[in-house]
Amino acid sequence: MVFQGSSAAISHTGKVRANNQDSGYAGSNLFVVADGMGGHAGGDVASSLAIGRLTELDQPFRSPTDAEHAIRDALAETATELIDTVGRRPELAGMGTTVSALVMVDDYAVIGHIGDSRIYLYRDDTLTQITADHTFVQRLVDSGRITPEEARYHPRRSVLMRVLGDMDPDPEVDSFIMPTQDGDRWLLCSDGLSGVVDDDHTAKTLALGMPPARTADALLKQALDGGAPDNVTVVLVDVGGQHPVFIGTPTVVGSASNPSGVVVPAARTGRGGWLHHARQVANEPTHFEPAAEFLEELIEEDRRRARRRRFGWLAALLIVLAGIGFGLFAGYNWTQTRYYVGADENSVVIYHGIQQSIGPLTLSTVYEDTDVALDELSEFDRQTVETTISAGSLADAQSIVDRLRPDQEASG
Repeated sequence: MVFQGSSAAISHTGKVRANNQDSGYAGSNLFVVADGMGGHAGGDVASSLAIGRLTELDQPFRSPTDAEHAIRDALAETATELIDTVGRRPELAGMGTTVSALVMVDDYAVIGHIGDSRIYLYRDDTLTQITADHTFVQRLVDSGRITPEEARYHPRRSVLMRVLGDMDPDPEVDSFIMPTQDGDRWLLCSDGLSGVVDDDHTAKTLALGMPPARTADALLKQALDGGAPDNVTVVLVDVGGQHPVFIGTPTVVGSASNPSGVVVPAARTGRGGWLHHARQVANEPTHFEPAAEFLEELIEEDRRRARRRRFGWLAALLIVLAGIGFGLFAGYNWTQTRYYVGADENSVVIYHGIQQSIGPLTLSTVYEDTDVALDELSEFDRQTVETTISAGSLADAQSIVDRLRPDQEASG
């Protein structure tokens, strides 16, 4: 059965890169996002070849299982084609692509996935990431060594552990079947979107209920507003909806929309100057797939980063504690330059410090218990002494005591 719903696909170079290595496809039953890697030319070719091979699946399938087998076979054939292409064009060595594909079969969504492009499902006001990223940082998240938020900014967040490339003729692909229903919104996107726009903002945009094309435009705008350091590709699929399309014209976007399929335009030369430096980022691969022996080195590097991070936090804590300690020490020393006149049980006393306490710590001590008895003072003076009299120095405190002596009053 031909899928009943509506869809849209959009792709943009972004604000940093000089060419678009992403490809996207939205057809009658098939929807795909592929994010190429391998330098200026290789990524374009890899994602275009993947889309070209997978479009053969844009047809009704007898069962979801048949579609799942077809996806796995098509991705294996794509890997073989990449290897053959590099054999003919050695300058493309190292190219590869992620693939996230969705085939609608009756009331089921059949998914094939490799890499870090993503498939989301928005259902009942909840956005769920359906695919798992095949990245180094995702392994760190899965093992509890870093949080998902830390993964968003990890320096190795683009290191892919699985990808369709020119080295492995038998790629490890995730594939599964999920039931779908009217009202579902399926979002396929490259990491140019998911790496810039967080899930909360994506969910809010999907919740607006705009048609797929307007929703895709809104998501792209958010990525561009966020800087769009990478290519951005969005494919949005609504199941059912207000305007279902029974037979849709396929939409191809990104590098796969190039009619020749593999011919890539020359890199744009950055224009240098004293205000604007030549930009070279676009000629670098968007992802990096490590060799197997490099994995341990990456893990060890992450351990070193974790140790440095812990040391940094410890050093910062020690600095804060030292600052607090110095402040307390300086404050205590200041209190010991002060004096006041008060009373004990029956006499006037000069105290060293201030009449305050910090928990069990008293900030004053008896400096001198004078020979002036409280019962020798007038009622007013006794009440004044009992409520304490502040003195700026020891001499001031002694002067206050002298004025309180009864013989001083008599002589006055």
